[in-house]
Amino acid sequence: MPGVTTPPGWPRAVPDPESPEFAERVVGWLLDLCPPDYRSHEVFRRHPVVLARLAARHAEATLEAARASYAGARRDLVDRVPPEAVEETLAALEREGAHLAARVREVALVEEALQGRRWRPRLSTR
Repeated sequence: MPGVTTPPGWPRAVPDPESPEFAERVVGWLLDLCPPDYRSHEVFRRHPVVLARLAARHAEATLEAARASYAGARRDLVDRVPPEAVEETLAALEREGAHLAARVREVALVEEALQGRRWRPRLSTR
């Protein structure tokens, strides 16, 4: 694995933390994950660690909302849409949940990198 300097689950759109492009690109990536109005607050651009914490909270809340939607979909939709629409909704929420869980992991990894933690591959003992 020579040359691998990011952990599994690292976001594709974000360069390696050792890259000169990291500081600039990570802020844009994190802002894309947050509510649009966050772009108007210069403090978030100046302090990416703050932005990462806010993005993590937002990603976690979005995942929890998707999980709650999934848990209540049958009950909430049973008298509103045909049964096949409920099943399609559940399938879509399942896919979205997997995507959102991965996003939570990505933000956590970026947040750790912004705090100075670096990933180093370990040799398997198998």
